[in-house]
Amino acid sequence: VQLQASGGGLVQAGDSLRLSCVVSGRTFSYRTMGWFRQAPGKEREFVAVISWAGSTTTYADSVKGRFTISRDNAKNTVYLQMNSLKPEDTAVYYCATPSALTASPSQNSNQYAYWGQGTQVTVSS
Repeated sequence: VQLQASGGGLVQAGDSLRLSCVVSGRTFSYRTMGWFRQAPGKEREFVAVISWAGSTTTYADSVKGRFTISRDNAKNTVYLQMNSLKPEDTAVYYCATPSALTASPSQNSNQYAYWGQGTQVTVSS
């Protein structure tokens, strides 16, 4: 399973960005997908997760109401729409999926086996 994240960039506070993550193979529609981020000098942290069925989404408190995770099974793609960006959102953003299919959504990065390469998001004040 290969994951390719894209869509990062340099924006100003208050702007929006949409990250995309394309997953290889034919199992995407059975995969729970998560987004995590890591800022310089900090540990990787959970951002959002969407269940394999798309019926459940969970967000970190720090992004709730500003970020939206969604998926398009026809395109093997998971998205992270980020609105009202803040300087503290600056980080490398990673998409990830567990090794098991139809896994329950988790905020624990240890539950994720496959990771994308990351895409840099920088928000200036």
